[in-house]
Amino acid sequence: MKFEIKYNPSYAMVVANLEQGETITAESGALTYMTPNIEVHTRKREKSLLGSLGLSLIGGQSFWVNDYTAQNGQGEAAFVAAPVGDIKQLDIAPGSGYVIQKSAYIASTQGIDLDVKWEGFTKGLFGQGLFMIKATGSGQMFINTFGAIDTHKLEAGQTLIVDNFHLVGFSESCSYKVTRLGGLKETLLSGEGLVTQITGPGEVHIQTKNLQEFTEWLWTLLAPKVRSERGR
Repeated sequence: MKFEIKYNPSYAMVVANLEQGETITAESGALTYMTPNIEVHTRKREKSLLGSLGLSLIGGQSFWVNDYTAQNGQGEAAFVAAPVGDIKQLDIAPGSGYVIQKSAYIASTQGIDLDVKWEGFTKGLFGQGLFMIKATGSGQMFINTFGAIDTHKLEAGQTLIVDNFHLVGFSESCSYKVTRLGGLKETLLSGEGLVTQITGPGEVHIQTKNLQEFTEWLWTLLAPKVRSERGR
């Protein structure tokens, strides 16, 4: 299967060229276009219904994925994500998987196993929970970011502290721990909140923009107009 990432860095789109019988899996809603000979099948990302419902209701992301398969010759399908930013291809091999933020996943080839990794609500928050997808197996996976992708390669024992809303993902070979930034006062007043301490070896992928901060900034522009409309 051949891939092309077009329009990086700001308006990235991944285009997959499939030989007959080849399949690519993508997040529900990510499709931009496809040729008529692509056959689509929808399935749950989790085998467990309880796990699927948890992903949908608590994580806020759909628990369905679509399999796109070329029939009767070559086919083409393109995928994007909602945030304006980069798309990056991650090559996955046995023992070299990734843990990624739930919203970063766009698509992956067959042979990639996607599993939801729960860490509970007491250990940290990514919006509502430290709630990520673990990708293992063999093949290619495509992730998106809000803003540019900033990649750090950590040596064994080297540590990086990343704001949770900027963390996109990291190699499964890394160890990690979610902590407060300083004490309780710093967590409440610094504007940073919870952070993830990641220790190598492996890669860490960071997005340069914070979607939560963007929505808060956008609301400062919209709020006066909303109040004005309500006051009429």
